[in-house]
Amino acid sequence: MQDPLEGVSTFVQVVEAGGFTAAAKRLGVTRSAVGKAVARLEARLGSRLLQRNTRTQTLTAEGQIYYERCTRALKELDAAEADLDSGRMEPIGRLRVSVPEGFGQLCVAPILLNLTRLYPQLSIDLSFGDRTVDLIEEGFDLAIRIGPLQDSGTLSARLLGTQHISIGASPAYLARHGTPGKLEELDGHAVISYSHSGVVAPWNVSPVAGRGGSSDYRLQVHSQISMDDIQAIAAAAVAGYGIAWVPCWLLSSYAKRGELVHILPDYRARSYEIHALWPQARQLRCKLRVAIDALVAEIPALLNPEDAVHSR
Repeated sequence: MQDPLEGVSTFVQVVEAGGFTAAAKRLGVTRSAVGKAVARLEARLGSRLLQRNTRTQTLTAEGQIYYERCTRALKELDAAEADLDSGRMEPIGRLRVSVPEGFGQLCVAPILLNLTRLYPQLSIDLSFGDRTVDLIEEGFDLAIRIGPLQDSGTLSARLLGTQHISIGASPAYLARHGTPGKLEELDGHAVISYSHSGVVAPWNVSPVAGRGGSSDYRLQVHSQISMDDIQAIAAAAVAGYGIAWVPCWLLSSYAKRGELVHILPDYRARSYEIHALWPQARQLRCKLRVAIDALVAEIPALLNPEDAVHSR
C-alpha cells in the first residue's frame, strides 16, 4: 500500500520556501531529490500542483487547494506528535541549532554535544555563523543570539546570561610596555580595536559594581589595528600586538593557558545579553527543552568575568 503522505511535506516545503533550491537546503537533500519527490506526488494524484518555469514555481489552482489542506493535516500531525512527546522522558530526533561562530564553538557546542552522550537517540546539527537566521524559514529548532533582540510574535526567548567585555593583553606585551593600572594609562598603548563596516567602535567602559568608582567612561581609542572578528582580535593580542577588549569567556580561555592577562579588572568595556530563541509552539518538544535547560544551567558560569585570570 502506498504511503499517502509520501512527498507531501516536501511539496509544502517547496511552497513555503519559495522554490526547489531553498526547500532542498531546508531539508538537507539535493534539488534533484526535491524535484523528483514532487513529480512522484503529482503523478500519484494525477494533477499538476506547481507551474514551473526556469526561475520560479507557482501553485496551480489545484495546487493551492491541496497545499491548504496539506498544511492543516501536517499541523494536526505535529500536534499529535507534540502530545506524545510531552510525556517522553528522553529526547529523540534531530535538533538543528544556529549559533554565533566564536561563542558557539567555545561555549555552546561543548554543552550541546555532551547531550548526545547522555541521550543516544538525540542528534545535534550545529550551524556556525554570525548571520541572523530566520528560524522558521530556514528550519532551525533553536538559535543563540548575542545583543538586543528584534521583536517577533513568532519566537520565544530565554535569557542565558550577560556577556561582559574585558580588557586584556599578552604577558610579553605587558613586560615590554608596562601594565596600565588606570584607564588614563591606556593612552599611548597599542590598542587592537573592533570595527564594523570600517567604523571603529569606541570603548564604553563601566566600573564593576563596588569597584572602580561610579562613573561610566567613553574612550576614543586610537588603534593601529582594527578587525571585525573577535577571535582574530584575541589572536593578535596573544601575538603581542597590543591591548584588546574581548568577551570575558574568550579572554578566560586564553588566560587559563597564560597567553593573555586580564588587566584593569575593575572595569568592563560593554555588556550584551545572550538569549536562546525558538519558534513558538503549543508545547515545548523534549529535545528542545533538554537543550535549553542545559544551556541555562551551564552558560552563566562561562560568562562570569571573575573566571578570567587577573594580572598578578
